[in-house]
Amino acid sequence: MSMRVSKTMMAAFVLMLVAATLYRVIPGRPYGFAPQWAIALFSGALFVNRKGWAFLFPIVSMLISDCIYQILFSVGLSEIKGFYAGQWINYVLFSSVTLVGFLIKSGKPYSIVGASVAGPSLFFLLSNTSVWMFGGGYQHAPTFMGWLQTMSDGIPFYQNSLLSTAVFTSILFGAHYLISANQAVAQQAK
Repeated sequence: MSMRVSKTMMAAFVLMLVAATLYRVIPGRPYGFAPQWAIALFSGALFVNRKGWAFLFPIVSMLISDCIYQILFSVGLSEIKGFYAGQWINYVLFSSVTLVGFLIKSGKPYSIVGASVAGPSLFFLLSNTSVWMFGGGYQHAPTFMGWLQTMSDGIPFYQNSLLSTAVFTSILFGAHYLISANQAVAQQAK
């Protein structure tokens, strides 16, 4: 997807990252309902020719919010740790969502919808399989039934990730379309 990155778009993207980072640490937010999935897809689509940038934004957003979680945990204001053993695996797996963003085709809504389902689905399958294989606090038998139970345990998180990805992807790609259309009209007026 060859989206044009303007200064206005970059400023809006950075502001959105700050908001997304802070949103992720709101107490009582349903697990899995966060804008980071959509950021990873949008970043992959937006920075298809600058792949380093594509991975940077969603990972930085996750890292900053994990730091905030750790601070809140350290002072007793949150039960959620920001950092834990094996967390790096989630960062690597989260990058798979950005890879899905590279496949989004410009001007093709079905491509965005497909990526909005594929990104969180890929993460769900990979992350729950890694939990089943390597532990992570959930010890189910190393059998097919144990794997199915691990997948079943993750369904609430998965449902929320699909819903949040649909919501935030619509906002990001919709805003990009409106900004791009507005810039095109302004260019034609010159």
